Amino acid sequence: MSIFSIGLSGLRAAQAGLYATSNNISNVNTDGYNRELVNLSENRMQGVEVDGITRQFNQFVATRLNAASGSYESLETYYSQVRQIDNVLSDERSGLNAVMEKFFGALSQFAGNPADPSAREGVLGTASTLTAQFRSFDNYLRDIETNVNSQVKFEVDAINTMTGQVASLNEEILMARAVSGVAPNSLLNQRDQIVHELSQKMDVRVYEQKSGSYTLSLSNGSPLVAGDRVYQLETVTDPADPSRVSIMYNDVAGNPVALKDSVFSRGAVAGLLEFRAQSLDKIRDQLGQMVVAFASAFNEQHMAGTDLNQQPGQAMFSLGQTVTNTNLQNAGTATATTTITDPQALLATGYDVKQTATGLEVTRLDNGKQVAATFDAGTNTLSFNGLEVAFDAGTLVDGDRFRVNPLREQAANFDLLLTEGSELAAAQSNASGDNRNALALSQLQGDLIVEGNATVSQAYGAMISSLGNQINVVQANMAAQQGLTEQLEGLQQSESGVNLDEEAANLIRYQQYYQANAKVIETGSTLLDTILSLR
Repeated sequence: MSIFSIGLSGLRAAQAGLYATSNNISNVNTDGYNRELVNLSENRMQGVEVDGITRQFNQFVATRLNAASGSYESLETYYSQVRQIDNVLSDERSGLNAVMEKFFGALSQFAGNPADPSAREGVLGTASTLTAQFRSFDNYLRDIETNVNSQVKFEVDAINTMTGQVASLNEEILMARAVSGVAPNSLLNQRDQIVHELSQKMDVRVYEQKSGSYTLSLSNGSPLVAGDRVYQLETVTDPADPSRVSIMYNDVAGNPVALKDSVFSRGAVAGLLEFRAQSLDKIRDQLGQMVVAFASAFNEQHMAGTDLNQQPGQAMFSLGQTVTNTNLQNAGTATATTTITDPQALLATGYDVKQTATGLEVTRLDNGKQVAATFDAGTNTLSFNGLEVAFDAGTLVDGDRFRVNPLREQAANFDLLLTEGSELAAAQSNASGDNRNALALSQLQGDLIVEGNATVSQAYGAMISSLGNQINVVQANMAAQQGLTEQLEGLQQSESGVNLDEEAANLIRYQQYYQANAKVIETGSTLLDTILSLR
């Protein structure tokens, strides 16, 4: 090889170095960019060989970072949602405890002077405020649930868009490799950045094929992307509960398959689903439980008295209806209705009732545990935890399910039934000045009427305390996960990130390298001219 060829090979190597360095500098602030390095080797004859420009990318670090950032996103999403409830519950102006105290305070004044019209009106006024506050809080929780449904749909749409982009990039990368024989770094960076963003939406597993194509799958192994093929997710009305959405997966045959919440263990979707199941549903059930326990006990005691018109007391508060949904995928024709038989035995949860080969099984929705239940074949009713589920004459087929939510609609329909102060039953007889029933009503404040072991105020306090504990745990986990994510980001940047000081030094180095090789060529030209002049 001549001195000219050696110099030219050096010029090409220097140009490649300048190109890579310039590209690194220009992309210093580009998300997902990985620093490029020029690979040089000695030519078999003489000179230098440019083996290619590779990117500094560590798949192991990237996978760990994706998992950590997905976990952090899940916690952050959960925290942002649960704070909405905590802000209302802990607000003295909008909290329920304050209006409960005012109501029982008015009852005490009424018991002290049952014939006083202003005392009677005070009870009705505070009772009206009490029921309105419960309904307002329930509406607020309903709005949050609607918002969660919308956010789940939005996230699923974003996931489908991203998986489609990964599939398209898979195809482009394979075509680029086939044409040039080298890895298209810019396309690889784009694909890895999309995978990183996708990991913040959901728990996704990444497998790199020998061809360089990515295969993405759910945590249960179901493929999302295989080469250029995409298997999309879909949000549909939950077959078990029409008030919410569930996520379906379209499998290889195009059949929709319902996905369990546990499939989404990381990412924004996981945070939304966990918040809905662990916090929102629980708060709504606890709210309904308090309404049923309070209204039932109060109505029972009020109807035991006599009002100012010498008439038996009436029910003072209205209660909502229980909700029993027949699963839309049931093969049988049976439907069911639920009745509350013992308000004090109610637990703050819903239930899943399933027909099996051995009979009906009842499972709590809050913890997944089975509940002991008694079935009466004569009346076709199932009894458990203060509830009675009655089935009609339709057929029950193994696998048929029913979702029982006895408490979800209670607060929404909690209202004052009395309109006149004279309808308040203060007495237990027709004697003038009898206030025994009014005293009994005011003493309900201290009675253990919620699950037979707590007052309404205690139950409300326990609800706030439980929510506060959840927030504290989430905050602690967020801090730990944020620290881990930042460490992994630092590790990735130390290997794949662009350091401007280092690149500036490389720029000078490759410039000098270029000039030196140009000098080699110039020297060769001078030698050639000298040799030719000797002739």
